Amino acid sequence: MNELVYRGKDLLRPSVFLTVLGLLLVEALVAGLKFGPVGVAWAVGLTVAILAPSFFYTYRSWSSVGPAGITICWGGGKGRTYPWHEIRWIDVRETKNRGNTSYAVRFYVTGGRRRTLPGLMHSPVYPNPDFGAHFQRVVQWWEFSTDPAVRVQPPRTLRDKVSPQALGALLAVLIVVGVTLGVVLSHSG
Repeated sequence: MNELVYRGKDLLRPSVFLTVLGLLLVEALVAGLKFGPVGVAWAVGLTVAILAPSFFYTYRSWSSVGPAGITICWGGGKGRTYPWHEIRWIDVRETKNRGNTSYAVRFYVTGGRRRTLPGLMHSPVYPNPDFGAHFQRVVQWWEFSTDPAVRVQPPRTLRDKVSPQALGALLAVLIVVGVTLGVVLSHSG
């Protein structure tokens, strides 16, 4: 079988860059009308400073599947290889958010930790029409390279049941409650 390589830069479509560029232009226009040239520089500069690392790491991230196992790199360094004898299960994580669904391939290693394959996902922002076929190729490598006795599906945990968006919303509520309690307690004493 041929080694499989999935690169983050293959996910970045021109529409993503055009959308970000459009948002930056709107932001510059609004900031220019309200705050002048200095406001434009600050607003656009901060936005670029926040978004640039994300684009950089997405562009440089990759994963490969081959005889040695699965190697993943999240944008820095040469990556880490997980040998086949350490990989217990491979599945697809489905995340729903405001009517959109995203899919990402992940694998579980011996200690129960899970890892996501960068460059192999499907979402409205990063559409990948061949996602299912790519996932099947990864599973074929895994089945070819491991003994069926070591393939163990992990039990579902709270992390699998709660989406990142729901966790973020819960965290936001807890922060608001904590700040409100802090303000009330500081004014009552």
